[in-house]
Formats: sequence, C-alpha cells, structure tokens
Amino acid sequence: MGLLFIFISSFLITTISPSYGYDPLDPHANITITWDLMIDNGDTYDVKVSLLNFQLFRHIEQPGWKLSWTWKGDEAIWGIWGAEAIQQGNCSRIKGPVLPHCCEKQPVIVDLMPGARYNKQVANCCKGGVLTSMTQDHSMYVAALRMNVNKASGNNTSDGFMPVNFNLGLPGYTCGDPFQVPPSKFKEDGSRRWTQVLDTWNVTCIYSQFRASPTPKCCVSLSAFYNNTIVPCPQCSCNCQELAGAKCVKSAKALPMLELPHANEEEPQPLVRCSKHMCPIRVHWHVKQSYREYWRVKITITNLNFVKNYSKWNLVVLHPNFRNVTQVFSFNYHPLSPYGNINDTGMFWGIPYYNEMLLQSGPSGNVQTEMLLQKDPGTFTFREGWTFPRRISFNGDECVMPPPDEYPRLPNSGHSATVRPLIILLLLLLLVVVL
Repeated sequence: MGLLFIFISSFLITTISPSYGYDPLDPHANITITWDLMIDNGDTYDVKVSLLNFQLFRHIEQPGWKLSWTWKGDEAIWGIWGAEAIQQGNCSRIKGPVLPHCCEKQPVIVDLMPGARYNKQVANCCKGGVLTSMTQDHSMYVAALRMNVNKASGNNTSDGFMPVNFNLGLPGYTCGDPFQVPPSKFKEDGSRRWTQVLDTWNVTCIYSQFRASPTPKCCVSLSAFYNNTIVPCPQCSCNCQELAGAKCVKSAKALPMLELPHANEEEPQPLVRCSKHMCPIRVHWHVKQSYREYWRVKITITNLNFVKNYSKWNLVVLHPNFRNVTQVFSFNYHPLSPYGNINDTGMFWGIPYYNEMLLQSGPSGNVQTEMLLQKDPGTFTFREGWTFPRRISFNGDECVMPPPDEYPRLPNSGHSATVRPLIILLLLLLLVVVL
C-alpha cells in the first residue's frame, strides 16, 4: 500500500506540474523562433531570425523581448540589421581593421526602436520588442532580424549553423531545443516565383504563469442588481499586507515619501493601493439589468498599480452565455473558439486612441464596458450564480475568483413569505397565554 501511494504521488508531481505552460483556453499557444540559413558565403553565412507570437490573447509589451542563445563555437556577429546586441564583448581574437558587431558567447539581442535608421531596418523590425497577440493586431505579432555571422573554427556540418540554449528574456517563458523543419519559402516576382532558404530550424517557447510570478496579478469582484451585497476580491488574492516585502500605499499623497523605481529599471515591481487583496488589477463584474429577452452586464477594470500603465491590455472571459452576445459598448470584442463549436469564451480589448491604455492608479486608472446578451430560454437563469463568469484572465494571466458560495444570490421571497405568517401566529399565541 505504501509503495502504491509513493507511485501515485510521484506520477501526479511529474505529470501535473504547476510550471507546465498548457492553457486550456489557448491550447496551441507558443512563441516560435525561426532560424533561416539564407546564404553560405564560405567564411561567413547570412541568417534571418523571426519571432512569431502564436498566442491568441497573450502579448509582449514594453520593455519587450531580449533574445539570446549560446554559440557552439567561437562565432561572431559581423553585422546585424533590424536589431542590435546589447554588448559587443571581447573581440581581441579577431584580427583586422574592423571589429564585429558582437563577439559574445551568449549574445543578447534586442529589437530596434521605431524610427531607426533606414539602412538598419528590415521587414517586421523596429517595434521596441513589442509583440501583439494574433487576435488583437495581425500587423505586429511578428518580429524579424538579419545577421551576417562568422563561422566557428572547424565548422563543416550543417548542424553547426544552429546555436543552442535559446531564451526570450521574458518572465515565464521557457524555450525548447532547436529542431530542423522544411526550408522556408518566399514569393518573388509578383508571386510567380518561389525561392527557399538553405535550411530552417524552429525553437518553440511556451509560457507558464507559475514561472512568471509566484503570486497572481489580478482578482475579480462581483455584484448584481438583485442583491445589495458586493462580493470583494478574496482576501490575500495576490499578497497580504502583513507579509514581508509587500509594498502598498494608502493614497497617492504618500507617494513622494516612498522610494519609487528608478527610470532605468525595465519592469518595476508593483506598488499597489493598500487593500485586503493587494492585487495590481481588479476586474469587477456587475449584473446590471434584466429585460424580457436580454440581460446587461457591466465590466470595470481598475489599475491599482501606481508605477505602471498597461498598453494594449486585453481581458478574456469564460461564460456559457457568450454564444448569445448581442452588443459590446466601448471595447473591442472577439469570440474565441479553441474547441470548435463550443463558443463560451470571449476576448475584450481597448479601442485605439480611446481606451487601449490602462493608466496607472488614480482617477483615470480604469476602463469600463457594458455588454448586452440575449437570454436563452433553455439555459438562462439568475439562480446559483449562473450569470457570473467561470474564469477571467487579464493579459493572459488568470485572475483569482471569489468562491461560488459567496456569489450574490436571488432574494428567497418564498422563504420570507412563509416565515412572516409563522411569526405573526407565534405572537398571537404569546398574547393569548399572557392574557
């Protein structure tokens, strides 16, 4: 019996790891790095490196990706276009009047900023490391760069063109080993001619919320028109005020007294408004109104982080009535159907130049929408919390939901009507006994 228990425990630990990157709402989500060997020049070779964000709703915002790898030999990057290495490194082994762009064993490559010099640009470059999700913007989910690389000493095999140990430099992302795929093809001469590269390798990178942060980043509160109770975010959803290292402020007036992150910090640690949940983002779902054939929901996203604006944010909601969404106000909306005909997931994001930027905590630190949904006579009900979402994620990270037994409930009018006559009857009996 003891051996059986050990075997089952080991199986669960190894197969259901919290660090695994599978997301049931986006089962094929990944960022793919494509390494195309374009030309072999003898002593050097040209490569094109592409990053493709194959994630439906998770995006990469500033400060952006930082691509790195490990060379197998003593390679050096002579020239690079569409990006740059953050360190040149020690190039003393290279003899000549001109030094390479980067001689690091593990180069770290960053995207160029918009407006870079034209002679340094290539197609799909110069976005500051930002990659949008496939659903939000098809024009910005790809990044690319080109390099001229000095061959390593004794490199006589095709496998020698491919480095190892790829990393995106983003919290939560883990990259696998390179694997060879059919060579990439490109259209030329008005799509009448196809050309192809010499060799192509792919590297697949997946995201894990557990690896990205040991604590959640958002929580959900609930309310409804038929109940005076507002269900708050669960206590200590993202952190607890009592824990060491927890930073929060009671009001914006206290900010000058605090040591805020320096400007050169790429990703400042959250500095949130003091609350029982301590989350940077709070999503409030309010069942606002009921009509004969429709019902209305109001969604409010509040930024409680004093040191960060969220650009190109998005919200993904799982609810069984989303197949009957009639109209969404103030937000963009797109249904997600990762499992064919099951239409119960929707994605919301801001309208450009209106509310696509969620400002830091303050009077303007929130965005709101209202949504009209048609009632399905076979399934719709206000009972047992059916009108509340099953799951909500902000920027791809799942939010902490209140427990179902705390959801606002319909008033139990039948119970009240039964109790009231009983109370009156007991009072009359008491009066009879006293008299």
